Parts: sequence; structure tokens; C-alpha cells
Amino acid sequence: MRRKYSSALGLAFGLLLLALPAAAHHAVVAEFDTTKVFSVKGTISKLEWVNPHVYIYVDVKQDDGTVATYSFGNPSPGYLRRCGVTKATFNVGDQVTIDAFAPKDGSKNLGFLKQVHFADGRTIVMSANGQSD
Repeated sequence: MRRKYSSALGLAFGLLLLALPAAAHHAVVAEFDTTKVFSVKGTISKLEWVNPHVYIYVDVKQDDGTVATYSFGNPSPGYLRRCGVTKATFNVGDQVTIDAFAPKDGSKNLGFLKQVHFADGRTIVMSANGQSD
């Protein structure tokens, strides 16, 4: 009897541990204000195509001549792939204009990507309403 109880308790604990990563995922609206969009123009300096979110870094020249690096969160690689967006869509050195949702905590140089406008005229909508996978 004690063995069955221990096995059941161990199984329940194991299932709980498996569920924790899913519970840790959050909605975009938890961190970003989807009613506040800002735009910056710059050069893609880095791309992190990893789960659970893709990050694009853009170097933006400031009014005082300095360069600030902005970090833009995106949906997961799987979500983007299903929408036809791949890692090959972006290249370090691409000139882009980014429209992004502003962070709720007022963090500088951070946003959740809404649209990317490329210098050649292409536009990719990454998150129309602040929702991702």
C-alpha cells in the first residue's frame, strides 16, 4: 500500500514539474501596452532565433549622434515559420523601420515587434494585435 502511494505521489509530482514551463509563459499584453506603438529606424545588428521568442536587435542613431541598441521581442520561431517568416527573412546589416508595442514598465530601447518595414519596400506584419502563439 505504501509503495502504491509513493508511486502515485511521485507521478503527480513529475506531472506538476512538466506543467511548470507552460505556466511560466505569459501573454504579450502582460509586459507590453498594445495601445502604444512607437517607431524607430536603424540597422539590424543581431538576431536570436530561439525558443520561446525570437529577438531582433536594431542599432538606432540618436539625435546626439550616439547609437542605441533596441531589443524587439517576437513570437516563437514555430509561430513565425507557420506565418511564412523565417530566419533568412532578416540579415544583419538590413536597414529597417520598426513599429513596436511599448513596454508597460517604461523600459527604454525595448519593444514587442508589430511590423518591420524594409528599405526595399517590403513590410512584414509580425503581430497585428499583440497576440502571439
